[in-house]
Amino acid sequence: MIPVVTPEEMAAIDRSAPEPVDVLVARAGKAVALRALSMLGGAYGRHVVVVAGKGNNGNDGRDAARRLRHRGARVEVLDAATLGPGERLGPCDLVVDAAYGTGFRGEYEAPDPGGAPVLAVDVPSGVNGLTGEAAPGAVRADATVTFAALKPGLLFYPGRELAGAVTVADIGLDCSSATTDLIDADDVTGWLPERPHETHKWRAAIWIVAGSPGMAGAAALAAGGAQRAGAGYVRLSSPGADPGAAVPVEVVHTKIPHVGWDSDVLEGLSRFKALIVGPGLGTDPATAPSVHRVVLESPVPTVVDGDGLTALGTDVGLYTHPLTVLTPHDGEYERLMGHTPGADRIEAARALARTANATVLLKGATPVIADREGRALLVTTGDARLATAGTGDVLSGIIGALLAQGVHPLRAAASGAWLHGRASTLGPRRGLVASDLLECLPAVFDDLEG
Repeated sequence: MIPVVTPEEMAAIDRSAPEPVDVLVARAGKAVALRALSMLGGAYGRHVVVVAGKGNNGNDGRDAARRLRHRGARVEVLDAATLGPGERLGPCDLVVDAAYGTGFRGEYEAPDPGGAPVLAVDVPSGVNGLTGEAAPGAVRADATVTFAALKPGLLFYPGRELAGAVTVADIGLDCSSATTDLIDADDVTGWLPERPHETHKWRAAIWIVAGSPGMAGAAALAAGGAQRAGAGYVRLSSPGADPGAAVPVEVVHTKIPHVGWDSDVLEGLSRFKALIVGPGLGTDPATAPSVHRVVLESPVPTVVDGDGLTALGTDVGLYTHPLTVLTPHDGEYERLMGHTPGADRIEAARALARTANATVLLKGATPVIADREGRALLVTTGDARLATAGTGDVLSGIIGALLAQGVHPLRAAASGAWLHGRASTLGPRRGLVASDLLECLPAVFDDLEG
């Protein structure tokens, strides 16, 4: 995992460092200079323009300039405060953006690099280091060198796009206090349980309560996601409805009544290891009491998605508990909390996790997974291909299957989001549909475990 710290947390880490500021600046400048040399393919005869501000971000840039000159580059250092908005810089081989760092607030219209590649120091100037927000004039970098840890603004759009290729440089700061991390393939591989040689289908059995008249597809996609993510046995129940031919033939369909189905589910859960409630369930008010009771009394880890979240509403904290995983998109978040997530999505996910005493996966271009203790994990494997109907149903199935295999709720939700995102990148660049993810998931697992 790669630690992620907010600008405020980074400032505290800086203050607690045993080394003086000039030592840290020298280390940062060296890291910037090395990345610049890599982008330039050498220094001799190259022309570099460094746009430097007045703070430590500018000092990092000036130190890098000194090192590049020593290596034979011709370097100009320009005062960021004296450059006009959009002012075109002279012809050069590289622009180093060291104007403003993670603490910048407001709008910044960067000078025009004139076609030269741009290397940003810590964060592209004009990008909010906490949220990733940026005005249209912010720096668009080809690469960014950030120090000690990632910053949230590098992981949330538009900052994620404006940062280009991000390198985290170790400058000797202690980030062990970080409570947020970006997960990678090694983390997911380490969290996936090994399948025992002597096993059977009930060891990872999952019950899915999903679907309603006209919404059989959501139930089928959730079931398919669960199967492809390792569930040994999938039972599907659609209150008062037949899920139809869309459901995979390997899924066992058990009928439950339209109203009052909570008793049937709770009485039959003893052999199951996880439960999913909500995809395509419908918003009939008569269904809500059953959702409330099943989520509250479920003895196994329970994913609540889609219409299940709508049924919980702003009373969510009355029914959820540490075995519950909530997977809202922004609209569902608002139904649960009474307001939108806002720009600070990490804090938004943590707030819902505290309210619900549960694990939360806040969906978005950069999913945020948080637990009731304040831990947060981020995922950046997916892209805009996931913005199509039904992909969230597949995600709930993946998470449910991981829970059924004994993965801790925070890790199950984060791994599910990582796998879901990676599967999307194996599908078509245009025209991906949710069922494509089911075909791509086995290849993702094979790659991880190969």
